[in-house]
Amino acid sequence: MMTPINLNKARKAKAKAGKQQAAKENRAKFGRTKADRQLDEARAEKLASLTEAHKLKRDQQD
Repeated sequence: MMTPINLNKARKAKAKAGKQQAAKENRAKFGRTKADRQLDEARAEKLASLTEAHKLKRDQQD
């Protein structure tokens, strides 16, 4: 037979794991210097412009 589990503890453990994940995401999002954020923005802009430059232009026919 399976051992019984305390549902209250399982619920609290699940909530704690969710909070830890949110904290990890917030550390990555807000825990950076202004220079780091600007560098990431510049890289994203460059990637977007390179991607846009490589798109094929198709003629639209009616």
